[in-house]
Amino acid sequence: MNAPMAADELVFLPLGGAGEIGMNLNLYGYGPADHRKWLMVDLGITFTDDSTPGVDIVLPDPAFIEERTKDLLALVVTHGHEDHIGAVPYLWPRLRCPIYATPFTAALLRNKLEEAGLTGQVTIRILPMSGKVSIGPFDLELVTLTHSIPEPNGIIIRTPLGNVMHTGDWKIDPNPLLGDVTDEAALIGIGDEGVLAMVCDSTNVFQPGTAGSEADVRESLIALIRELKGAVAVTAFASNVARLESVVAAAHACGRKTVLVGRSMHKMVAAARETGYLKDMPSLVDEDRANDLPRDKVLYLCTGSQGEDRAALMRIATGSHQSVSLDKGDTVVFSSRIIPGNERRIFEVQNLLAASGVRIVTERDHFVHVSGHPCRDELTQMYQWVRPRIAVPVHGELRHMLEHAALARGLQIPEAPVVRNGDMLRLAPGPAVIIDEVPSGRLLLDGSVIAPSEGGAIGDRRKMAANGLIAITLVMDDLGELLADAQVTIRGVPSPDEKDADSFRDSLAEAIEGAVERLGKRDLKDDGAVEEATRKAVRRILRDKTGKRPILDVNVVRLD
Repeated sequence: MNAPMAADELVFLPLGGAGEIGMNLNLYGYGPADHRKWLMVDLGITFTDDSTPGVDIVLPDPAFIEERTKDLLALVVTHGHEDHIGAVPYLWPRLRCPIYATPFTAALLRNKLEEAGLTGQVTIRILPMSGKVSIGPFDLELVTLTHSIPEPNGIIIRTPLGNVMHTGDWKIDPNPLLGDVTDEAALIGIGDEGVLAMVCDSTNVFQPGTAGSEADVRESLIALIRELKGAVAVTAFASNVARLESVVAAAHACGRKTVLVGRSMHKMVAAARETGYLKDMPSLVDEDRANDLPRDKVLYLCTGSQGEDRAALMRIATGSHQSVSLDKGDTVVFSSRIIPGNERRIFEVQNLLAASGVRIVTERDHFVHVSGHPCRDELTQMYQWVRPRIAVPVHGELRHMLEHAALARGLQIPEAPVVRNGDMLRLAPGPAVIIDEVPSGRLLLDGSVIAPSEGGAIGDRRKMAANGLIAITLVMDDLGELLADAQVTIRGVPSPDEKDADSFRDSLAEAIEGAVERLGKRDLKDDGAVEEATRKAVRRILRDKTGKRPILDVNVVRLD
């Protein structure tokens, strides 16, 4: 008698972006538990903070799906923001699946893959806006939405067990200036067809009303720039192509020429023009020609709105930019929001500018920015259009997702489970329920090396940042006789008497030598025993004199 066949299931599994904003990696699985086929939606990064010294980029850990690459059918990307595509050049070699993207997003991906040396290895299949494609058991249809970058898409994922609406990032902008408006008819149509679940952006769930329109920002920028004297610099997210176009249009309306400053600005404008956008944008001026213009006739459009160390604005603020400078009476407009975690760096660059007499204008001072994510009224409208049975909040910290789930239940959505990275949620058959927890986590791009987020070099670096390092070298013969004084190098450890650091180092050396000389003959021949005695002697003094626990690097050198 044959065993009964396992039933097909439809599951949703986030490995990034659930419980945090950024680093999106979403998986949809279909089939019986032991033979599921997987579809990945987005593969992004997030940026780090002071907790990971020397590291700028954080990646989701794809270990779960990396072990199942034979069943990974494709990666489909919703749009071209870094938190949705930024990990592709680093993690694709572990996955090696085809990628589906719209033309603008594909142009951004090609550029990234070329820089990573992956040109010709990755298959990127172009999907037109509102395009459809069948990938294994998944029938996909793109739905045009509005966001802060060209070609943002929701994805309708049709399966034999029901339809899922994956929104990606979105808002409802009645006048987006670049690209089409939200495809309301398609959203209502999928609602009429029947939607099992909607996996939806939670970023602005605490904000009442609507996010606002890019067209209104453009008019406000024109009014602001018209009043400003001297040179003007505007910093914004380079990926917000509509904002870039608005800034250029505002500069033109105020009799100023725009200069792009920063590598990302040039790349984003090039990708937009390659795919048919920005055709009517006023002409730009090269950096090397900008100094020939009167100060009140120039506008610099700069990278660095988040205070990034290597971005154009920070280099301008520190006076290290090769061709652009700002002086007393000039103005910098931050046409962006502060991403949580970036406050210190942003305030640092603003203070540097202010110290030079430069005026700072932010969204708190003037209407210069609108969010690309839905506020509560927009979320409500989306639920009224799509009418899912299950609401699955993502793209938010836990507090955002819990509030989103409460909002959905208040809108009479029957089920609103809250999942975290690694939670496998069965959407069908039956009620939505977490059926498994799989490994998830973070990887760090440390230079050009992808490293675990805990332990190893990063763990040592954190400890050195907090407590310092003491390196000790002991030169001995085979019998354990010290052939030279103990060499002690101290880095980042405070001396009990800062005016006499040499005395502190000498006291450590004496304690080490005394500890070694007290060892028995057998231990003196054992490098491990010598190293441990050295560490104990140093720790005893550090505990009494400094209260610090630095890394102790002990090296025993044996000479014949």
